[in-house]
Amino acid sequence: MRIRWEGDAFDPECPTRIVLDRVGDKWTVLIVDVLDAGPKRFNEIRLAIGGITPKVLTSTLRSLVADGLVTREVFAETPPRVEYALTELGRSLQEPVAALRRWAEANVAAISENRDRRAAEEQASPGRV
Repeated sequence: MRIRWEGDAFDPECPTRIVLDRVGDKWTVLIVDVLDAGPKRFNEIRLAIGGITPKVLTSTLRSLVADGLVTREVFAETPPRVEYALTELGRSLQEPVAALRRWAEANVAAISENRDRRAAEEQASPGRV
């Protein structure tokens, strides 16, 4: 028997928060976006995503596989070839993830300017929130 959850992300005990934590992670966003083009090997993903360490990529891929968003397929070759691909569930996440990435790219300058302005205001008036 399958349990159907009706999530309430504002309830601190709701498992929806685990899902939001996963999909809100910057590495998840970038990995899902990279895998949208099709299956990729570990190093192809790593090279496509600047700045991710192999340890973090391994950990994130394991979590995505455990969550059912990504598949890991091992090919019986010498040396063994491993490819990662989006599942149907992972593909359903691609559109919102791509929209979030595009929004971040379009608004990074404004956010950076706001942060710089806020930092200057705080330096001019210490203790003001």
